[in-house]
Amino acid sequence: MKLTIIETGLVPEPIRGDFEDYPAMFRHLMAGTGAFEFDTVSVVKGEPLPDPDAVEAVLITGSPAGVYDTEAWIGPLADFIRAGAAAGVPQVGICFGHQILSEALGGKVIKSDKGWGVGRHTYNVVACPDFVSEACPATVSAAVSHQDQVVTLPPGAKVVVASDFTPFAGLYYPEAPALSFQCHPEFADDYSAALYALRRPRIGESLTDRALESLEIEGDHARLARWTAEFLSAHRRGH
Repeated sequence: MKLTIIETGLVPEPIRGDFEDYPAMFRHLMAGTGAFEFDTVSVVKGEPLPDPDAVEAVLITGSPAGVYDTEAWIGPLADFIRAGAAAGVPQVGICFGHQILSEALGGKVIKSDKGWGVGRHTYNVVACPDFVSEACPATVSAAVSHQDQVVTLPPGAKVVVASDFTPFAGLYYPEAPALSFQCHPEFADDYSAALYALRRPRIGESLTDRALESLEIEGDHARLARWTAEFLSAHRRGH
């Protein structure tokens, strides 16, 4: 299966030379989970979106942008998501990708009054999707970095993982089909630490320190990668 990664954000410039870009992080995350080939379309760099009928599967990355912002590529990406859903293209969204999938498919996203979500967050597994082959754990933990949140569920979306801070942290759309997570399973701990340190002036001293300390909690990034691969396999077009 060819997974087309839609790049919607760039590693912040001050640390860009120290880390690979987001599509490379996803290629590493998905390594060993299936026979995937990868293509990247960088809308943030002005590249045009493909024809939804010409792609096998899509993954939308995180971004510093919000779904309510005015970047020229946001509206066309929402249209692309709706066209992909109509065509039965399996779509995965991470952080901003999670949010724009929700907004495009009838949900609502806002800048949350709860403030920054940073560090390793632990979510309750609310409902294990039927495509997951393993016995689902009670919780999963992963790195996060966000202010925006989905606050209204789109029609047909089912909550997969949730917390008090992020009630709609993971969503599965059986009919679209789509799977999305607010967290960042693609973030290695050294990248998360560098990102939090860079954003310390915006996040605040205390919250940044707690976020860095929380990275000692074991993450379930590999598990979320397996779930993503199983979702893509189960919803492969033509199956």
